[in-house]
Amino acid sequence: MKLLQAAALAAMAGAPLAASAQSTADQKADTTAAPTSPITVSGAATIASDYRFRGVSQSDRQMAVQGGITVAHESGLYVGTWASNLAGWGTFGGANMELDLIGGYKARLADNAALDVGLTWYLYPGGADKTDFAEPYVKLSGTAGPATLTAGAAYAPKQQAIGRWYRTGADAAAGVYTDPGAKDDNLYLWGDGALALAGTPLTAKAHIGHSWGQAGLGPNATAVAPTGSYWDWSLGADATWRNLTLGLSYVDTDLSDRSSAYLRPSFSKGQDGTGSIAGGTVLAALTAAF
Repeated sequence: MKLLQAAALAAMAGAPLAASAQSTADQKADTTAAPTSPITVSGAATIASDYRFRGVSQSDRQMAVQGGITVAHESGLYVGTWASNLAGWGTFGGANMELDLIGGYKARLADNAALDVGLTWYLYPGGADKTDFAEPYVKLSGTAGPATLTAGAAYAPKQQAIGRWYRTGADAAAGVYTDPGAKDDNLYLWGDGALALAGTPLTAKAHIGHSWGQAGLGPNATAVAPTGSYWDWSLGADATWRNLTLGLSYVDTDLSDRSSAYLRPSFSKGQDGTGSIAGGTVLAALTAAF
């Protein structure tokens, strides 16, 4: 399911705390700096026009309020959490909230390269049984001047939450399990690029990803890769001012109405069999970092 673009899955390391200079009795400055903390805490809160997870709306093409916080150690270890409201297709059997627990290790390979290995545990409080699932990930990122490139892979091993319990949307609507208790896995590969535009607060961004998973619906009529295999991509730009970032992007997938027709009514806006939740859209988001 999920935008783990997302954003949601990288550790955020804040700047070390600075020590202010202290005046001596004779008004001379003491230039001795206090030691920096080995632990940093950072986070962000976002208002978005839609919550897209790997190109598919998890908020029924409605607004989403999201937030996360990360605690990182200078060794490279980190833990964090991220949450968003849900609606429609993305509710996992009644949950109106997604809560992700994240942990991992980020190693510096060079001054301009880093390797990030971790795991995301997707939780859906208030949802149906067997909704939560785990997904390990690995990311390799590097910078060259104003450009940053990231390549990543996320693999969710076989679990009931992403199993193919229903072969069609009609089976799900009728409550007739095709294969109750089925387990399946999912592989997601992606690449991100960002280019800071010199002399401006703008950063151009691009993303492409591909999912492989079950071709059908899970125990709660949802799926991470609903048609078994599909592409998602986005193009956009961020404008940053102080701790605020306004992002605009065009998000799309190759999940056509025809290719996903057998998943209806679940895979539709309002889950009423009409309206796409995987079609192209302009996504706007305002983020405040702290």
